[in-house]
Amino acid sequence: MPTETTLTTLKQAQENRRWVVLDAEGKVLGRLATQAAGLLRGKHKRFFTPCVDCGDFVIVTNAAKVQVTGKKLEQKFYFSHSGYAGGKKIVPYKLQMERDPRKVVFLAVKRMLPVNKLRACQLKRLKIYPGAEHPHAAQLAVPKAS
Repeated sequence: MPTETTLTTLKQAQENRRWVVLDAEGKVLGRLATQAAGLLRGKHKRFFTPCVDCGDFVIVTNAAKVQVTGKKLEQKFYFSHSGYAGGKKIVPYKLQMERDPRKVVFLAVKRMLPVNKLRACQLKRLKIYPGAEHPHAAQLAVPKAS
């Protein structure tokens, strides 16, 4: 049973979230997704609890320059189905990277997170940009201590 001080610490963690920037240029997709999922869940914090959403905001830049290992460039596919007969869509990795590289990184991070009610809240804190620029410079500024 969590004590009152533990609950206070967890509430503070939810209020004081950090903003972390991950540069995807030259990084392997799976390793980047694992790192982002851990930050979104809050596994790097000493008071991590699986049932409490205490993770940080994650900004992924240069999503268009992420790498994959092996023959995944030709062999990896993204599958979706509409539910209707003949409603399947199969998109190769290479074509998906040309269309929208943000979706590739988003799906990799989404599939690294556990399937529970917290996943949607954690994914809202994930911001992905195909280039190096992002509009969150104000959040990254470290506030002065009073």
